[in-house]
Amino acid sequence: MMKKNILAFLFFFLSGLLSFSRSSAQSSAEARKILDKFYETYEQSQGVAFSFEITTIDANGVRYRPQQGEAMMKGDKFKLDMNTAIIWFDGKTQWVFLKDVGEVNISTPSAKEVAYTSPLALLRLYKSGYTLKKPISATVNGKSAYVIEMIPTTSHSDFKQLSVAVDKKTNTILQIKTTLKNNQTSIIDIKNYNDNHNFPDSVFVFDKADYPDVEVVDLR
Repeated sequence: MMKKNILAFLFFFLSGLLSFSRSSAQSSAEARKILDKFYETYEQSQGVAFSFEITTIDANGVRYRPQQGEAMMKGDKFKLDMNTAIIWFDGKTQWVFLKDVGEVNISTPSAKEVAYTSPLALLRLYKSGYTLKKPISATVNGKSAYVIEMIPTTSHSDFKQLSVAVDKKTNTILQIKTTLKNNQTSIIDIKNYNDNHNFPDSVFVFDKADYPDVEVVDLR
């Protein structure tokens, strides 16, 4: 149950074609320009690191205990170290270490499953299948930001809506907020974002030598 609470804030999208009126297209272009700038910077970097906190609120307004974590990312590869789990993904294989259980599950996830665990993979959603609303200026986590709301253009989406807060000064992501169709809301606060890294690929691979006592379950 806890694992589901940690990961349930992320799903991948079903592709769709955007169809805008003239005014909405202008609003979308403004929002897209902001997100494009961030994403292009990320893709050009050799690696980014940041800390994050995930707060989940169910449809009845019950707020679960926040989950803190540290992330290292490079292209499609990532490592997430959270309160209850560590996840490695090397672009093909994923390892999930459940700390309380002392078990590592190995799998070859689909693109949808990868986005289920990768915070920044969520940001690819803006590229297709969503209407982007005009950016709104707001203060998020004490910083001046653009908040961009994303509404799915297809009823098949798992999301009811998403919003992304982008720091006006640094053009980095401050917060991602998602609302599912069941009205469960998750808020991902991103802090200490730093793209000045050059991670070796080994960072994103589970090394059994570092965890000699854990049980490894191969689900491939």
